[in-house]
This record gives sequence, structure tokens and C-alpha cells, in this order.
Amino acid sequence: GVDAALIPNVFDFAAPPPEPVMSKGEFRRLIGLNEGDVFFLQPTRVIPRKGIELAIELVRRLGDPRIKLVITHPAGDEGMGYLEHLRQEAQRQGVDLRYVADEVRHTFREQRTLWTAYIYADFVTYPSLWEGFGNALLEAVYFRKPMLVNRYPVYVADIAPKGFRFVEIDGAVTDEAVEAVRSLLEDGQEREEVAEWNFRLGRRYYSLEVLEESLSKLL
Repeated sequence: GVDAALIPNVFDFAAPPPEPVMSKGEFRRLIGLNEGDVFFLQPTRVIPRKGIELAIELVRRLGDPRIKLVITHPAGDEGMGYLEHLRQEAQRQGVDLRYVADEVRHTFREQRTLWTAYIYADFVTYPSLWEGFGNALLEAVYFRKPMLVNRYPVYVADIAPKGFRFVEIDGAVTDEAVEAVRSLLEDGQEREEVAEWNFRLGRRYYSLEVLEESLSKLL
């Protein structure tokens, strides 16, 4: 029953995107992609609450062999068993899953290499079952990427009401979600409109300027 002010995670939406650390061709070679591959980015650690099985199912149901599902963040926080499970599940479903955390970690500027992954990604998958807030969600919005989001509790309570245009699922990949993703991949104008809409909302609700205003009121 205590009133509280919510201070959300924020991102520097006023800053221009960082320069990529390498060209698109160099980055694709780093993570093993060929020209013509479709780059689906899973920008999370490899732990069960990230729901990465849902991303694998999405790629399977899209049925496009050009799509490669790429995990850029490390496994190991909760053991390596989940990564092995995902590899087996991807093989069973005929999905090309790439775990490239080691390649990213061994570059000279790891964080900037992660930003580069967003710059060159075609689509972002964020099927988390539970998140404290959603850092990668804001990053994808900042880099103007279309995204699939599972409706985890904090997203439902604090982010979805803002009006973002993500492909949403609620614990299961639906036919409607698959077709919505397919439409974004095929329609460049729709993809650009969605990205710009989400960026404007991100800047409005989750910028450093919003943080400054919120903290000023409290302090």
C-alpha cells in the first residue's frame, strides 16, 4: 500500500549509434554467416528464463533455411546444460543455431562488438519468460530493429502499455506471430515504420532525459 515512483531502465536515445567495429562482411565472417543469410539476433545470456526454445520454434515455423539464430551472450551462469539442450533442440527442429559468445568476447572491444551485432541484425528475438526490466529490449529499440517479445510480467505491467509495436507472444509461438514476423521480413516499408515508431516511444519514455527529470523530482 505504499506509493512509489517507478524509475525505469533507460538508454541514451539522444546519442547517435556507435560506429561498427568492423564491416558487415567482416562481422558476418566472425560469426560464420554467408552473404544472403538472414541474421536473427538473440541478445541474451544463455539461461533457462530467457525462453530461447521459443526463438528456435519461431525460426522452424518460418521455414526459411536462410535464417540463422545467433546467440551473442555467454552461457555458464547457471551451468552449460541449457546451451546443450538448445543445441539438441535446434538440431531436432532443423534450425541453424549459432552460439558466438566466444568470438564476441575475444574481439578487442567486446561491448562495441555487441552493438555491432545489433547494427547488422535483421530481426531480434526476445522470448524471455522473466526479466527484471529488459535491457536488450531497449537496445533493440535504440538500434531500430523489429522484434518478437514474449509477454513477461514486467513487460506487461510497465512496457506494453506505452504502445510499442512488437510481435508479441504469450508463452507460445502462434500462427499469427509467425505471419507477423514474416511480414516484417518481407516488407521493408513496414519494418522501417515499426522501427521509427518504437524509437520515438523509447526516446519519450526511456531516455536519459526522462531519468534526469524523474530523479530531479525525487531529490
